Amino acid sequence: MNIYEIIVRPLETEKSYIQREAGQYVFIVNRGANKLQIQQAVEEIYDVKVNAVNVMNMPAKINHMRGRRRVTRHAPWKKAIVTLLPGERIEALEA
Repeated sequence: MNIYEIIVRPLETEKSYIQREAGQYVFIVNRGANKLQIQQAVEEIYDVKVNAVNVMNMPAKINHMRGRRRVTRHAPWKKAIVTLLPGERIEALEA
């Protein structure tokens, strides 16, 4: 798997912005990627040193709409929290 296929995009939420102060960055990653592949991809793409990687499989969500019986299903996805070594920062995501 190509390193640019492993990292889908950074996850931008209020909690992820708070975690950046502690040197943790949150990414949506490919469902087939493991911790070692995620670590290597982040180190190569952003030129930083990774201390730890935590991975979570997020479940599918079902939304019900009022009125007609419309039900939408969002696909399951994988989230990775990448902790960098002290003093390291990803400047591209700090904007």
